[in-house]
Amino acid sequence: MTANNAGLLRFALVCGALLALLAVMAGAFGAHSLRGVIGERGLEVFQTAVTYQIYHSLALILVAILPVAGLSRHLLGIAAGFFVAGILLFSGSLYLLVLTDMRWLGPVTPVGGVSFMVGWILVAVAGLRR
Repeated sequence: MTANNAGLLRFALVCGALLALLAVMAGAFGAHSLRGVIGERGLEVFQTAVTYQIYHSLALILVAILPVAGLSRHLLGIAAGFFVAGILLFSGSLYLLVLTDMRWLGPVTPVGGVSFMVGWILVAVAGLRR
């Protein structure tokens, strides 16, 4: 494994763990601090952001450990980048949309969703190319 691949996968592991921590914190914030402040639809959107963030934080941890199974570090490193981009664009835009009501963020959310999909496709390709 090259130093760049090792560093990227270590970054994926640490980033996944920290983003999972932030997802738990965001979930607690939404459940305890936003009730009564925003409407039910806002809480639902906020919870969607938390859910996708936690799933894809775990995906980052997964891609960090999959090279042990002989999968392509290169493809998994790229997948990690797409998962991070997806969390920032998808979950980030939803958090900001709920908290700031900046409606122009709406079109950013699907770009994050596509980033998630590309990440999962890369994980599948890494598995098939093994």
